[in-house]
Amino acid sequence: MKRFFVTVILIIICFVFQTTVFKGLAFGGIVPNLLIILTASFGFMRGERTGVIIGFFCGFLGDIFFGNVLGLNAMIYMYIGYANGKFNRIFFPEDIKLPLGLILVSDLAYGFAYYVTLFLMRMRFHIGYYFSHIILPEMVYTILITLFLYPLILWINKKLEDSEKRGARKFV
Repeated sequence: MKRFFVTVILIIICFVFQTTVFKGLAFGGIVPNLLIILTASFGFMRGERTGVIIGFFCGFLGDIFFGNVLGLNAMIYMYIGYANGKFNRIFFPEDIKLPLGLILVSDLAYGFAYYVTLFLMRMRFHIGYYFSHIILPEMVYTILITLFLYPLILWINKKLEDSEKRGARKFV
């Protein structure tokens, strides 16, 4: 139950920071995608199921407040959470290269999937412009923020796991 409340609070905090604080720190209208960082992190830390669940709620929150199509972000984030959950077996908390690479690829996949569903389907073939002016700068900004946010998420996850282990020992 503790994990549930902490996760809900993390989702809300990341959403609020992404839509308020980082809007003020935007570079050329580009904001880092904190919800991708959170979805990918919990995906590879906790597995596919957790990645899908967190991805759904992060995406749905974005859909409710800013989405053009209800459920589009939820679907993309769910796929990202699931794909990152596949890397749970090779995830080591000490190694930051895998999380950085996965978050980078996740943000690229999000940007490309969003482009395909919202622009390409309406016959807007400006992938070069969209990639160089939106996807690439967002990826760079997201990775820079990941260097600071990911250790915090990792620390919170470790504390929750330690708490769950202590709680499990009480019943044995």
